Amino acid sequence: MMKNEAIVATGLSKWFGEGGARMTAVNGVEFVAHFGEILFIVGPSGSGKTTLLSMISGILRPDAGTVLVNGADIWKLSNDQLADFRLNTVGFVFQDYHLFPRLTTSENVAIPLILKRRNWNASIAEARKYLAIVGLEGRSEILPVKLSGGEQQRVAIARAIVSSPQILILDEPTASLDGDTGRMIIAFVKEKILNEQRCIVIVTHDARINEYADRIIHMEDGRITALDTGTQ
Repeated sequence: MMKNEAIVATGLSKWFGEGGARMTAVNGVEFVAHFGEILFIVGPSGSGKTTLLSMISGILRPDAGTVLVNGADIWKLSNDQLADFRLNTVGFVFQDYHLFPRLTTSENVAIPLILKRRNWNASIAEARKYLAIVGLEGRSEILPVKLSGGEQQRVAIARAIVSSPQILILDEPTASLDGDTGRMIIAFVKEKILNEQRCIVIVTHDARINEYADRIIHMEDGRITALDTGTQ
């Protein structure tokens, strides 16, 4: 594995059901994602994008193939090691943000630190620092309902990076945003969140943001159909 390879997927397959009812969601997918790049995975609904994401992030076990993350085969880890991998190595930004409505923005961001049994006050202080990084300084005590869609997305990004993960995964990050806000969020991620020690993988069907990708994987019917570079 080369030094700058963040993720190496080899022969990844996943199917659901048995016998004649078996449906193949991902079929023999292979790709490499590098530190210091934004990799897009694009394709129509049902093409296997989210299933692929789940396998490379340690959520869904593949039926065939391997996933190396920073050189380690994640599906050979014990359950405890896999939980630690998901907590410390991967940051996940969900399509619907998954913010807790009764928690303030700083409390939402602090959740990964609390799960690591960090001191509450120290966790909230760290969360406020990351809110400032994503441009929400002074908004730490506001409930999510008081924020715009773009601001909620930034809170979700702050929560995903508060543990300094090497892999950041965003699932349809612009699906709930208007075009200008969506482009602003992805431009912000590329400028402020991406670094040489981090790999960012974005699943999207929003062609309006393709210009921000370093490389683009195209999927259809569970297979990779093309791989190309971004336009910037």
